[in-house]
Amino acid sequence: MAPTLFRTRTAPESEYTPEPWPEIGETWKPEGVIVSQRFLGLAGAVVLVYTADAGVNGIDYAVACLGCSFRTRTKDRDYSITTEQAGGEIANAHAAQCRALPRDLPTRPDDDTAREIVRRRLHSERRSDYDVTVYLTSFHLDRLALQRSTEWIEEELQSLADDQPEILTAKPRTYGTGTEFTILRFPKN
Repeated sequence: MAPTLFRTRTAPESEYTPEPWPEIGETWKPEGVIVSQRFLGLAGAVVLVYTADAGVNGIDYAVACLGCSFRTRTKDRDYSITTEQAGGEIANAHAAQCRALPRDLPTRPDDDTAREIVRRRLHSERRSDYDVTVYLTSFHLDRLALQRSTEWIEEELQSLADDQPEILTAKPRTYGTGTEFTILRFPKN
């Protein structure tokens, strides 16, 4: 009898349930992050294309490698990654040359550590010659480490604005709904 492409079931078979592979991020769904694409690097590290809730200016994407330190939220150094396709191109290019081994998935930090991540991001955005409007997309690179919702980040920003108005201010948005946060410039000596 010649081999066939299909076999017939003669007895009921149990459904195959694949084992989850947390080392490649398949079952990992960090809070506040929407993973849209995954790429596999040369040595097994996973490169993610992800986003968060849509902001005032629409959806922006970020790319991060779970094996090395590669992270970006811009393409061509100046422009945000505004399409999933553009994010995929960046992630694929990185995966094609990345030789990093897979690492353990980042664990969800406690609230104090997450607050420190927010404070560090604000400090890195602060300038000496002008005030800076805070956009939630500024936190895209930190989303995998934060593992917090957009609402949590906004509440933390409001708390910081209440506690340290000399650094961060909050006011209702001029257009639309929500709150606009501004990092005040460093004081002149």
